[in-house]
Amino acid sequence: MQFEHTSLPGVMLVRPRVFADPRGFFMETYHQQTFDAAGFSMRFVQDNHSQSVRGTLRGLHYQLNQPQGKLVRVVRGEIFDVAVDLRRSSVHFGRWIGTSLSEGNYVQMYMPPGFAHGFYVTSETADVVYKCTDFYDPASERTLLWNDPDVGIDWGADHPLLSQKDADGSRLRDAECYA
Repeated sequence: MQFEHTSLPGVMLVRPRVFADPRGFFMETYHQQTFDAAGFSMRFVQDNHSQSVRGTLRGLHYQLNQPQGKLVRVVRGEIFDVAVDLRRSSVHFGRWIGTSLSEGNYVQMYMPPGFAHGFYVTSETADVVYKCTDFYDPASERTLLWNDPDVGIDWGADHPLLSQKDADGSRLRDAECYA
């Protein structure tokens, strides 16, 4: 696996080694010792799978009391995946990074606890799977407004399909964030 650091410390792109032949392919998407050796020790406790249609935007989600690190990959389709730094003590507070994840590029994105996460579906459908470092806690879940001008994410879409929760997200200036 190759680990590529991004402009936001702690957020990395993971490029697994893919073994392809006429039958298909094989890849290792996670290996504890490999991540440990790269300096990214984490314990995953929950796997999630989301399926969405083109134009769906999910996010930007985070949990206050049980912050989750997430290792995100796409098993079908393509998304624009985004992480936003919500650690007030960080010099990168409010900054975001986004990248294309697809079934064809095999890239995964890891964001540590302290970040909001969201994605926009750019293919007909997308199946997104992600590992979490802590359990889902609905009582502490929060949503950062997807189109907050203070964050300025360029999703490439003006009118995405949103849940009511995502449409009602908080602006960064009003959001409950991490210390």
